[in-house]
Amino acid sequence: MNLKLNLNLKKIFQRSCLLFICIVVLIFQSDISNLKALTMDNYQGEMVIEELRLKVPANVKTAWLNAEKEIWEPWLSTQNGFLGRQLFWDKEKEEALILVNWESKKLWKSIPMSEVNVVQKRFEDKVKAALNISENPFKLIYEGQLDKQR
Repeated sequence: MNLKLNLNLKKIFQRSCLLFICIVVLIFQSDISNLKALTMDNYQGEMVIEELRLKVPANVKTAWLNAEKEIWEPWLSTQNGFLGRQLFWDKEKEEALILVNWESKKLWKSIPMSEVNVVQKRFEDKVKAALNISENPFKLIYEGQLDKQR
């Protein structure tokens, strides 16, 4: 009986050791750097680029550019932390890419959304009036941010 108990304990110990080794191997095989990565909120003091992608059909591209220049550009230039922006247009996809440079995420995100919505409405009203249409022809495809790499 004592020998059987010793064999069972030995098997349990061996299996436990094997399980422990497997767990250790799995832990060291995983990408530990991802576990230690800082969230983007920790980079509030570094330059950030706001990225916007819009559907801009070729037949309304001029109206889009005019409204960007007359509505968004002057308003953005008055915002604390605004460093500049670039507008791109992909002819094949009929998509616009807008990159807005901000001194920091904190300054960018300190702008009240209510204020941004007022400017967006002015932008849309200008486009609709220029094209004599009732809906905004520019659909937002993507919005996000790009962070400067070191």
